[in-house]
Amino acid sequence: MSNAQPSDLATALARCDAYAQRDPAVWLHRLTAAEISALSSGSGERERLDSVPSPAPLADLTFAIKDNIDLAGIPTTAACPGFAYTPAASAHVVQKLLDAGALPLGKTNLDQFATGLVGTRSPHGAPRNVFNSDYISGGSSSGSAVAVAAGLVDFALGTDTAGSGRVPAAFNGIIGLKPTRGRLSTRGVVPACRSLDCVSIFARDLATAARVLTAAEGFDPQDPFSRPNPKCHLLGDTSFGKARLGVPRADQLDWFGNSESPVLFAAALDRLRALGIELVEIDFTPFLDAARLLYEGPWTAERYAAVGTFIEQHSPSDFSAPNPAGLDPTVAHIILGGRTASASDAFRATYRLAELRRAADTILATVDALVAPTAGTIYKVSEIAADPVRLNSNLGRYNNFMNLLDLCGLTVPAGRYSFGPGFGITLIAPAWHDEHLLALAARYLGETLPPPLEPICHLISDKTSDASAPPLGDSRVTLAVCGAHLRGQPLHHQLTKLDARFISATTTAPAYQLYALAHTTPPKPGLVRASFPSPGAAIAVETYSLSPDAFGRFTAAVPPPLSIGNAELIDGTWVKSFLCEPHALHGATNITSFGGWIAWRHHEAASAR
Repeated sequence: MSNAQPSDLATALARCDAYAQRDPAVWLHRLTAAEISALSSGSGERERLDSVPSPAPLADLTFAIKDNIDLAGIPTTAACPGFAYTPAASAHVVQKLLDAGALPLGKTNLDQFATGLVGTRSPHGAPRNVFNSDYISGGSSSGSAVAVAAGLVDFALGTDTAGSGRVPAAFNGIIGLKPTRGRLSTRGVVPACRSLDCVSIFARDLATAARVLTAAEGFDPQDPFSRPNPKCHLLGDTSFGKARLGVPRADQLDWFGNSESPVLFAAALDRLRALGIELVEIDFTPFLDAARLLYEGPWTAERYAAVGTFIEQHSPSDFSAPNPAGLDPTVAHIILGGRTASASDAFRATYRLAELRRAADTILATVDALVAPTAGTIYKVSEIAADPVRLNSNLGRYNNFMNLLDLCGLTVPAGRYSFGPGFGITLIAPAWHDEHLLALAARYLGETLPPPLEPICHLISDKTSDASAPPLGDSRVTLAVCGAHLRGQPLHHQLTKLDARFISATTTAPAYQLYALAHTTPPKPGLVRASFPSPGAAIAVETYSLSPDAFGRFTAAVPPPLSIGNAELIDGTWVKSFLCEPHALHGATNITSFGGWIAWRHHEAASAR
């Protein structure tokens, strides 16, 4: 149970009541004090974990839940009254927050079925921008963003498939964190595009966002799209060296007629330069082309797969009058448009996306992260009503590509328009670099991240390599290890005895498979390069440098069926690495989906308990 006092909760609920007089469209379901107490008392996870009481990591924090995310006993509607159901259990991510001591105040409004970036596509009305009610709040996580920006809750959960956790954060002047896809479980979330959906976090400061990320994340074996983190790291490490950020070329920035946006973006870039950060122009074409695939390609068919049958069964012949199910006509039109995509369309788009991802990865390998406007402009509610599809599409220009390309993103405030609403920038990096974005944002905003909390999994970039790593041109040999020789594993001592120097924790290129070999002591994995049509993935490895003599002695002791060959790393370089003879894979367990040996071993240990 949270340490929050009844008087504090009463104050928070009274604040929500008062704001509802100004904007009644923020909440779809408000909880009573009794409901909040029942939900919080029922979690009890901390008491079960340890008999010694310890402070709940999110005690005293209140939060809001986008109404496409389940909260036990409370209707989930996805802003469609006819779709409503009452879940018996909370979404996995919500339960983790309850167990961490956070108090839910209610369910918030959204663009129906999380389809939109405007915040106006709801039969319950449009939450308004906190700075100027003539303007949109942004969507689809409209109510969640406004609840945080208005000070009604300490943080909120949204979802982000195409920018829904970033656009409303920018327009309302708050933090919007879209974590790595699969880092937070989506079990208990109404799907939009299920293979791309992310649960996102809104907060007024980075420290809160970081604390919530730590409490909410974790591999969920019951969610087929959940992903185990490839490496363990402590949140709070703000080392970023001399950062080098990629910026879209000036001719690739579209402001949609807004004269203030380019001025605000230029000021944000000047602040980054003043912090000693190097900015380099990059070709943004692969990202823009991927963004167009989301709605112009067959991914609308995934939205149809999620709720298309319901919409077909409840769509009126004429949307000019209100319909019993409360369907939004624009949302229904978009989702039903996914009926016509063919299997060949899907494969062609998948091939095109693979080409764009390779091009984007090549660009990302040259910088630490990207920085872009979150949105090129903002619109009034009345403007969206007059042109709902085209203007919504404009807001996705710098957002729609992110989950397709497996990137994480963090939106931070970067000034305000003269007429009130906020302008934001988004920091963008490859999957599992969420902490680096938080650290970079902390430098930009002058904030302090929390001290290390619980160990959380994180892929440490080679930008933070050990200072003892050999300089370029050294004759020492670089070796990648992926199993029993990793730090903390039973054969690591074989490297230390040879004076091997740690270089970095990184991953292979996304072209490998990892197997748990049978009948090996100690247990060992086998790394093999994937061959078509088998899918490959990035596998967590550590790299070390050895003298030529030490490398020779190490290689001579490698037992079959393992061998030392060449492997490609995520940055495109090739190093010596453990590989496995194919015949040894008979009877082995394919553990590629876990992303690395450590994650697999943790999973094994948890399953044995």
